[in-house]
Amino acid sequence: MTFTVKQEKEFKYIDEGKGEVLLLLHGLFGALSNWEGVVKEFTSNYRVIIPLMPIYEMPVRSASVEGLVTFIEKFVNFKQLSDLTLLGNSLGGHVGLDYTLKNSSKVKRLVLTGSSGLFENGMGGSYPKRGSYEYVKERVEYTFYNPSTATEELIKEVFDITKSIPKCMNIVALAKSAQRHNMAKDVPNIKIPTLLIWGLNDTITPPFVAHEFNRLIKNSELRFIDKCGHAPMMENPEKFNAFVHKFLESTV
Repeated sequence: MTFTVKQEKEFKYIDEGKGEVLLLLHGLFGALSNWEGVVKEFTSNYRVIIPLMPIYEMPVRSASVEGLVTFIEKFVNFKQLSDLTLLGNSLGGHVGLDYTLKNSSKVKRLVLTGSSGLFENGMGGSYPKRGSYEYVKERVEYTFYNPSTATEELIKEVFDITKSIPKCMNIVALAKSAQRHNMAKDVPNIKIPTLLIWGLNDTITPPFVAHEFNRLIKNSELRFIDKCGHAPMMENPEKFNAFVHKFLESTV
């Protein structure tokens, strides 16, 4: 599936379909293609929007969870969006949580998958090894239960990012910000219907993280996908989409 990336002012985004808005937030190394299965499945009945967050372009002093939330606030206001269903993976889930707490009137539902915000075991805030293709390959494969999900294209995309010193600095700044920005005390204030979809074999935000989100968010339901890692919408899009469909239909 080929995405048409639109640009208005400082915003680059995908905007496909019509109807109620599903706003998709990617993770730290996330690409727009990570959501391909979701876009393909839901554009017949929903308007699916994916803003490209300026993870690698923003000034390093602004590279933080708060900086990305500010960006999403500006984007949503610019596009005049409301009644959002936010879907966030990894760092995108973290941004979605904070955005929801600060803009509760604009968010109708929340879907988190492999979200940071409580605990994450990523690169640990360490400096990614520049120039080591094998290291990058190992780390990308580590994201998934089935290493073959990490295509050559995806590995090369991440490898090219890590070759840039400024981009690496932003990655480290954002990883450290996510670790500092623990939301355990804030998450119980999420009152809207929330769906948690987790890979049972997630090594970055392990299953106990999903259980803790489920405990802290009273109006939440938890679904696990077996033989699946940190990005269920990529590794098992059929089950992921089925869970989302059921959730959307039950929370009209």
